[in-house]
Amino acid sequence: MTRPAAAGLTDAEVAQRVSDGQSNALPARATRSIGDIVRANVFTRINAILGVLLMIVVATGSLINGLFGLLIIANSVIGMVQEIRAKQTLDALAIVGQAKPVVRRQSGTHTLSPAEVVLDDIIELGPGDQIVVDGQVVEGDNLEVDESLLTGEADPIGKRPGDAVMSGSFVVAGAGAYRATRVGAAAYAAKLAAEASKFTLVKSELRNGINRILQFITYLLVPAGLLTIYTQLFTTHADWRQAVLRTVGALVPMVPEGLVLMTSIAFAVGVVRLGQRRCLVQELPAIEGLARVDMVCADKTGTLTESGMRVAEVVELAGDRPAAVADALAAVAAADAHRNASMQAIADAFSRPPSWTVTARAPFKSATKWSGVSFGEHGNWVIGAPDVLLEPATSVAAQAEQIGARGLRVLLLGAADVAVGDPAAPGRVTPAALVVLEQKVRADARATLDFFAAQHVSVKVVSGDNAVSVGAVAAELGLHGEALDARKLPEDPDALADTLDTYTTFGRVRPDQKRAIVHALQAHGHTVAMTGDGVNDVLALKDADIGVAMGSGSPASRAVAQIVLLDNKFATLPYVVGEGRRVIGNIERVANLFLTKTVYSVLLALLVGLECLLSTPLRADPLLYPFQPIHVTIAAWFTIGIPSFILSLAPNNERAHPRFVRRVLSSAVPSGLIVGTATFVSYLVAYQGRHASFAEQDQASTAALITLLVTGLWVLAVVARPYQWWRVALVAGSGLAYVAIFSIPLAQQKFLLDPSNPGVTATALGIGAAGAAAIEATWWIRARILRIQPQLWQPAADRGDYGHTDLAK
Repeated sequence: MTRPAAAGLTDAEVAQRVSDGQSNALPARATRSIGDIVRANVFTRINAILGVLLMIVVATGSLINGLFGLLIIANSVIGMVQEIRAKQTLDALAIVGQAKPVVRRQSGTHTLSPAEVVLDDIIELGPGDQIVVDGQVVEGDNLEVDESLLTGEADPIGKRPGDAVMSGSFVVAGAGAYRATRVGAAAYAAKLAAEASKFTLVKSELRNGINRILQFITYLLVPAGLLTIYTQLFTTHADWRQAVLRTVGALVPMVPEGLVLMTSIAFAVGVVRLGQRRCLVQELPAIEGLARVDMVCADKTGTLTESGMRVAEVVELAGDRPAAVADALAAVAAADAHRNASMQAIADAFSRPPSWTVTARAPFKSATKWSGVSFGEHGNWVIGAPDVLLEPATSVAAQAEQIGARGLRVLLLGAADVAVGDPAAPGRVTPAALVVLEQKVRADARATLDFFAAQHVSVKVVSGDNAVSVGAVAAELGLHGEALDARKLPEDPDALADTLDTYTTFGRVRPDQKRAIVHALQAHGHTVAMTGDGVNDVLALKDADIGVAMGSGSPASRAVAQIVLLDNKFATLPYVVGEGRRVIGNIERVANLFLTKTVYSVLLALLVGLECLLSTPLRADPLLYPFQPIHVTIAAWFTIGIPSFILSLAPNNERAHPRFVRRVLSSAVPSGLIVGTATFVSYLVAYQGRHASFAEQDQASTAALITLLVTGLWVLAVVARPYQWWRVALVAGSGLAYVAIFSIPLAQQKFLLDPSNPGVTATALGIGAAGAAAIEATWWIRARILRIQPQLWQPAADRGDYGHTDLAK
């Protein structure tokens, strides 16, 4: 170190600072409190609309027509329960996944949570450590900090004692310690970090698409609602209670009350399910985003292979005695206070270092691929990549390449002719030994890569290791093709993208090249996921569409990734993809149901309103709206409400498709127009005029409702495709539920139904069947226009749990 070790605080000083509020006690995640969740789910725009309509209905004295008010309770309770469950899961996982600084105090060195850091604490730093509070460097040993996440500066910045460091940056090389000068809300990156880790639904194609659809609906609701209010209250000359009930009956189904709710539930349930697999989703759209990924850039070490290593062999060179090589390896490893996996394996194998005095150190850097220690009269020793420290044409480099071709990691131990702290280091290197390290390929890596191949997701292995060694591991996992040394990669983005199309495996990739590879793939229209665990992966993780970090990786990599695999299992990714596809596919189905209802409700209101306006000058007998609130409430029970809840949470293996809004509107708008038109025709045929008896009015409303239910159930039958046994049962059960309602006398009485006129009922069923046939035809026509392969039944191989099924194949 460049100055004596700084003493930490005493326990009494720590207690005093905590009592003075000078601690870093900020929430680990910016999740909403339970009170905020309750308010957000109760006081919604949709609940407000339904609440006002409920009070209007209650004022008429017809309580049965206020049954739709249960939607307010359902929307609030279900949303609260699911979001609170997701919050608890995220908070619990975040505690496990957060950075844990090493704090030096007079009572000893402790690994604490960031919230336990107080002002003036001394915090030790090593490669990959995240700086959790603002501070001033008090010790430095070749300390380099990357502040790109805060300032945009791509190059690491050397830090010496007295220099300031900012929270949110991270160490890329060297070691040191700093004194906390600003903690809590005063820290530079506190607000930025809180925003970055917030439980949020932003930046989601699915969410943005739903918002666009809701805007479209708003444009429809305003004219349709005003027209309905005017015609039903001022032109029908009906009793005010009847007019009010019919007006509310027209307005209630226009509101897509469950669409946003079901979307939130689907995301929240996905968080809980993945949490059970020890997968921390730091941003909710990551679930959806990974489902849309078509390119995965995977690091080798820690992702495809186990993080730990062991020394398999040491090959002595240049006539050095084995004892001298062993002493040098033990001394170099002992001098490294912050060992990476390779150096830890050497330290484990050579655990008896000689008493050599350290005169200079050079920490390992991803950009240089070597580290070293000078020991005065005992020489300058460097250890690193043979193809970096030696000329490629040498026999030792060729020997290392030959060993690496077996999938082993090879390091060169050599004697340098200049001190490692010299700007010219390492200078000329005399080879002393080749250190062969063995890594174990993850048992689940092959199945995971096979899964991605089956899903047409390309995989690029991007590693800092020797290209031949990386290629051997990739070939063992079924990724065949020539490996390319990244030092041969072109700098031009277009040429780089073309090269990436040719090769699958890349070695000796620098951190800035990993970032450039991600950018080049994105420029060619790919949605890119980057997996990694080291500090050299941080920039690429940050810029990828989806960053996936291993739980055992560096705090910096975990901090910038959207998804953290806390159990370090690469095989968890297929389950994340499965959850994303479940969310996307199911919400598309649910959106079709809700928007079909909105379209046919608006169309029906417009048709009835226009008929009233056109008929008023000719005759004083304009149409009453066909439904009372209780009718639209029961219509939604089994055509939309219960089915949408089941469909939103059900397994779904279908691949994610782009252009969500176009797909939904192309299905919902034609179906809604057909349902609305068929219902209006059925009502016109059965309607006997305003002066008809109550029985005849009920029969006309019942006829319209029968047609609505028949066509609405067929929309459900189409949306539920491709069929599985439970989806068929869902559609059949919904139809049987309505048969029961129309067959039970008590239900007929309570729900104001009268199917007793055989002619009217048969006509309604016939019109409904014609509407169902039209909906079926539009499904086939839409598939042809969108170039989608129509699929009535889901193949047996694709059924069941997404991850289990595909990983078992």
